[in-house]
Amino acid sequence: MCLVNETDNMQDGMPEVLTARIRIVAIDEHELFRAGLCLLLARQKDFEVVGSFSTVPDSLPLIQRERPDIVLLSISQDGTGIELLPEISVVSEATRVLALSDSGDQELNRKAIRFGAAGVLSKNKPAATLAKAIECVNAGEAWLDRFTTASMLREFSPRSRAQNPEQMKIASLTEREREVIKLAGKGLKNKQIAKTLFISDVTVHHHLTSIYSKLEVGDRLELLIFSYRNRLAELPI
Repeated sequence: MCLVNETDNMQDGMPEVLTARIRIVAIDEHELFRAGLCLLLARQKDFEVVGSFSTVPDSLPLIQRERPDIVLLSISQDGTGIELLPEISVVSEATRVLALSDSGDQELNRKAIRFGAAGVLSKNKPAATLAKAIECVNAGEAWLDRFTTASMLREFSPRSRAQNPEQMKIASLTEREREVIKLAGKGLKNKQIAKTLFISDVTVHHHLTSIYSKLEVGDRLELLIFSYRNRLAELPI
């Protein structure tokens, strides 16, 4: 795991790296920030920007087609970006997400990690730190500052899990996964869930696979029992 060393003496320029070209997609709702970010990345010979978008849904067709190495996704306190983060993994499993945060809110950072981000970087960090974070995440490691790391360790400590193990499992669910559970609880089949949520059957299958893993249930019946017990779904009348 790569951890941010806040005492590092870093320069504002992008560092020289010897790795292969890293293909990147940038997602931020602010066009000016996005344009500046792309120009910054284009200055680095080992980075290649293959796409730039204002929202996650707009980016998904290109991500599915190009399979970029890294997605730089801006997140904010109003939830923008975070809840659609799992959709990126659905269309390109090998693509890793580095969340760019404009807030010091540790709960926001933890939420991004729970939703599948491989790292979180504050937008006020210098360009050299951004480059290191991209390289770290591309190498298969996590990029977290000390405060976020400590917070995550407390959240997932054995003591916390022992106090309320089922709530810990539930906390790992995304909003989309909760929607899938609620519809499954009403007795809807995969095709019906897909039609209701305007997603594909394959996406529903991926969501259910993730749900089974997070909740540690073996099949749909166990899922429904767990959901009714924990009020994630209502018993059909």
